[in-house]
Amino acid sequence: MIQIVQFQVTPEQAKNQSFLKSRIEQELGLKNSDFEFFWKKRSIDARKAAIKINCTFDVYTEGEKRSKEIFYTPQNVKDNKKIAIIGAGPAGLFAALHAIELGLCPIVFERGKDVRSRRRDLAKLNKDSIVNPESNYCFGEGGAGTYSDGKLYTRSKKRGDIDKALQWFVHFGADEDIMIDAHPHIGTNKLPNIIVAMREQIIAAGGEVNFEMKLTDIAIDNKGIKSIVLNNKFQHEFEHVILATGHSARDIFELLHTKKIRLEAKPFALGVRVEHSQEVIDKIQYSGRLNDDYLPPASYSLVSQVDGKGVYSFCMCPGGIIAPCATAEGEVVTNGWSPSKRNNPYSNSGIVVTVEPEELPNYTKDNPFIALDFQKSVEKACWEAAGKTQKVPAQCLKDFVEQKVSKEFPRSSYVPGIVSVDLNTILPEFIASRLRKGFVDFDKKMRGFLTNDAVLHAPESRTSSPVQIPRDPITMQHPDVKGLYPCAEGAGYAGGIISAAIDGMKCVEAINKSLNG
Repeated sequence: MIQIVQFQVTPEQAKNQSFLKSRIEQELGLKNSDFEFFWKKRSIDARKAAIKINCTFDVYTEGEKRSKEIFYTPQNVKDNKKIAIIGAGPAGLFAALHAIELGLCPIVFERGKDVRSRRRDLAKLNKDSIVNPESNYCFGEGGAGTYSDGKLYTRSKKRGDIDKALQWFVHFGADEDIMIDAHPHIGTNKLPNIIVAMREQIIAAGGEVNFEMKLTDIAIDNKGIKSIVLNNKFQHEFEHVILATGHSARDIFELLHTKKIRLEAKPFALGVRVEHSQEVIDKIQYSGRLNDDYLPPASYSLVSQVDGKGVYSFCMCPGGIIAPCATAEGEVVTNGWSPSKRNNPYSNSGIVVTVEPEELPNYTKDNPFIALDFQKSVEKACWEAAGKTQKVPAQCLKDFVEQKVSKEFPRSSYVPGIVSVDLNTILPEFIASRLRKGFVDFDKKMRGFLTNDAVLHAPESRTSSPVQIPRDPITMQHPDVKGLYPCAEGAGYAGGIISAAIDGMKCVEAINKSLNG
């Protein structure tokens, strides 16, 4: 039979198989019994100086053996009903995989390059400040998460089947630990191979994945999708189109607007990316203990209310690197990533302020681009302040709070480089003011956080889309255009790899229901 057992142990004990076996024997009264045990869930409790590991195990007794689970079962869909999927990020790829499960044939169109070809463009961006608007950290196979971290954590348990999404990652090559750890993480160094395996499965099942194919037009007939145009010349007829283009595909918003397809401004977040040494964060979070063979590099999650608005950490990367994520000339954007081992000496996180469209200058309800234009203006201002390259304006954290220009920096992992600027002078005042107050509050929660060991890099501006593409919550279609399925981050309905993947699957389920009455 299978039993589940839970208990707490020290970090050292959690790595000791003999100890864990004896503890399970004690908990379940299994003296002299032959049994197998496997991790089910694992998390760290560091609220007190005596750090504990919360353990949950599946225990197989009475000759019961753990069977090898098959998480994904494809079928041949080559001659089946075809659906178009625009974008090969997590939403697009998981939509395609789920379509195959349901007997639909996915035809994926990705504006960027395949996952390996993207690397050359990322190298040019980092070393030479050359931005390829179609191939960068945001655009290309695998989407933004492939080369900017690969965290698999979502706060919302209502979005859908999180376990299924994690199981599919394991099926295509991820370590099984992602199904165990409280905050699962694959790592930028491992994700590309997993993405390739997903693509190969889609093709093997009869679907298609087309690269360097950018959506440039949509034909609508009788309030329904008739066809799409790629690269201004390739026209394909489809009745069902999943729009999974990501939060940085601003040209898609413009295309929809010109076609008079309704859009709406939505709240988003904007701020900075802060980098501490990992040692500082470890000491704070582990009560003075540095991470070792028994504890991973420490992370944090912070939130505060300032002037009635949220100030919070976003995409925290232990042992990580800050990356340039601009998608066009004339702007700078930061993001962070970590390798699978999270073994870099730095720790970084976005610290952002909630921005409501209604509080922006010249707000009108009928302008869907009010928040997008504000986002653009901040990215341009930071680009100009740092010398009109991919260098970013930077300031030591304590200096920022005290509104002093930093004379020197402890370090920065941002490869294009940083320029000393008082960020209070280039960030909008309501953003800077809330950040200053938020950092003071964070230091009360994590003593030692507010230090000039920490360096702010600006801006962190692509946490989510500032534009929402409306859709019906039941049919998942745009209320005015039958067959158009706005999906995931780019449409304003997700906020990370897992939530985007789940949203992609939900869109396919909606298509399947519509086809089957």
